[in-house]
Amino acid sequence: MQIILYAIPGFFILMALELAIDLKRKTGYYRLNDAIASLSIGMLSRVVTVIKTLIPLSIYGILVEDVAVYSWPDSWLFWVGAFVLYDFLYYWNHRLGHEMSVLWAAHVVHHSSEEYNLTTALRQTSGSVLNWLFFIPLAFLGIPLELMLSIAALNLVYQFWVHTRHVGRLGILDGILVTPSNHRVHHAQNDIYIDKNYGGVFIIWDRMFGTFQPELDEQPPIYGIRTPLRSWNPIWSNWHVYRQLISDSRATVHWRDKLKVWFGRTGWRPDDVLAKLPPKKPFNPDTFSKFDVSLSFTTKGYALLQLALAICLTLSLLTQFTVMSFIEQLFACLALVVTLSALGGILENKSWAFSGEVFKWFMVLAMSVLLPVEAWAQWSIIGLLLTSLLWLGTRRGDPIDA
Repeated sequence: MQIILYAIPGFFILMALELAIDLKRKTGYYRLNDAIASLSIGMLSRVVTVIKTLIPLSIYGILVEDVAVYSWPDSWLFWVGAFVLYDFLYYWNHRLGHEMSVLWAAHVVHHSSEEYNLTTALRQTSGSVLNWLFFIPLAFLGIPLELMLSIAALNLVYQFWVHTRHVGRLGILDGILVTPSNHRVHHAQNDIYIDKNYGGVFIIWDRMFGTFQPELDEQPPIYGIRTPLRSWNPIWSNWHVYRQLISDSRATVHWRDKLKVWFGRTGWRPDDVLAKLPPKKPFNPDTFSKFDVSLSFTTKGYALLQLALAICLTLSLLTQFTVMSFIEQLFACLALVVTLSALGGILENKSWAFSGEVFKWFMVLAMSVLLPVEAWAQWSIIGLLLTSLLWLGTRRGDPIDA
């Protein structure tokens, strides 16, 4: 976990570098609203992950201690072996995350962006509850919990850099590793690219199991999902597929179908449900258009300030979680959820955006006073509040377009 925390400054440096290249080349691979949404989703995911992994990690630790069939030696050669084994299991976890509805409901958030840049890498789920089961075989093999966490973090950190359109094909590396070209294919919704290139670090698993597809010049990737998210709200991005599965499961009259809705092939819906609701239109690359909301300069500036606030809160929570009680952790997470939801409301010009901002600032200030927040975070919150008020006070018109 600490590896990812230490990698965060590097992530922001690389995103800033990519943005500078994007502006210089005038490629337009960044949009403010999409980038903020991706970062918001990533912040929510990182904080929620810290809370929800306690039980799975405890189970893993017990299995390693009590039922492991092998004592994993402490050597670099076995460390490399564990890394390769983890990536192999990651391939199947990732593949089933696209092929089974309940797993797709969690993973879909990562694919919901209609852009492809380094911020997309941080668009990770907060709703996965089953993924840890795929890595239990490592516990039976005796791979220590600390080693498993380290290789999992390194695997995730590696995947950050492949979410870019500014790196072309890399020759022989494209046949061995997951590279930007290989992963662009994975994020595309073109017919030829759907359900391809699942590897985390090594693309060899896709070649072995028939899911490899190279990027084609004549088929530029179109990013996003077939049922568009059409929202910048991080809560909705994590919930929308679960909502449909719940609805379909309740609507069908057949008990077998109620279960199949969750564990069947992604996209499958019961016949009696389809009879009531018309099926969605097939994907057409010629008519595809990206979701967008027009914002004033004032609103964009204010949104950037609130993004800075959200980053401040996230870093404060990640560094202070160990000294907080469980109730304090929940309150801090709620404050972050309210902050990110309010930011989504601003980006979407929602009618409740102003009320959301008032409630958000109440929660944030209460958190800074009642919880063990470091001095730098308290002063940052106060500074951002004053800066936000000053920004709005020096601009004309409604600060939050509605």
